[in-house]
Amino acid sequence: MEILKCENLKKQVKNKVIVENVSFSMNKGDVVGFIGPNGAGKTTTIKLILGLIKLTEGKVYIDGYDIQKNYIKAMEKVGAIVETPDLYMYLSGYDNLKLTANNYKNITKKRINEVIKMVGLENRIKDKVSTYSLGMRQRLGIAEAIINNPELLILDEPTNGLDIEGTIEIRNLIKELSNEGIAILISSHNLTEIDNLCNRIIAIKNGKIITNDTIDNFKTFSNETTYILELDHLDNLEQVILTHKYETISKNKIRIYISKEEITNLMESLIKNKYQIYSMQEEKLTSEQAFIKKVGENKID
Repeated sequence: MEILKCENLKKQVKNKVIVENVSFSMNKGDVVGFIGPNGAGKTTTIKLILGLIKLTEGKVYIDGYDIQKNYIKAMEKVGAIVETPDLYMYLSGYDNLKLTANNYKNITKKRINEVIKMVGLENRIKDKVSTYSLGMRQRLGIAEAIINNPELLILDEPTNGLDIEGTIEIRNLIKELSNEGIAILISSHNLTEIDNLCNRIIAIKNGKIITNDTIDNFKTFSNETTYILELDHLDNLEQVILTHKYETISKNKIRIYISKEEITNLMESLIKNKYQIYSMQEEKLTSEQAFIKKVGENKID
């Protein structure tokens, strides 16, 4: 079931185009990582989806409702944290949740207690937020974002500034929420986090989407695969490998970039030229390597 649909989103301020031709959709239960260099347009896109800034062009539909024509109805299905949770530090966690509940119809005391339990704040919910750790504040922010039973949850850097324990807590909470069928869009610089949480990835650069694919496909670069080859020696190797790019790792190991279709011919050629092949192993790209290859350096063009 399609929860979010973005069609050709564009945001232009004076002569500067910040976001252009951004189109994607999300279904129930999707967990989508939204990545890109600083200034690529991630937060702007999120704010366009949430109606926090005005679209120059394009359409956003949430649960079938056009946010420009039926904003209130569309937002009934949405929870979000953009940048940092908006909390009243001098109030208790519980009082913060009660104030958030007042923004919606028919949020019961039972529902407030449900989200408190979901985010694991039962023991501290009556304490002032000023006494909370960063991780606890982030969990309270997520509690506010899900109090209205959203079908779409948007999280902008949900583990930013958290220690390892806090990061693990938030990751586990996101996994639990996705298991409930909530579609979750996560904007993050932490690619390990994206790897662990998401089933799909959208990469944006200079305001345009350059990748919208599964995590596994994202980590495949063109039709090349990377292999680590261990040979008895590397003498005159370039005469055998010819056109394929390779890097020397040690005195008898190389990293070679070659398609799966061509690897058999390379093996035969090495054997023919009296090389002993000790081992051959496909090397999987990490998300960080794939990011550099597909998105490029962390700069604004």
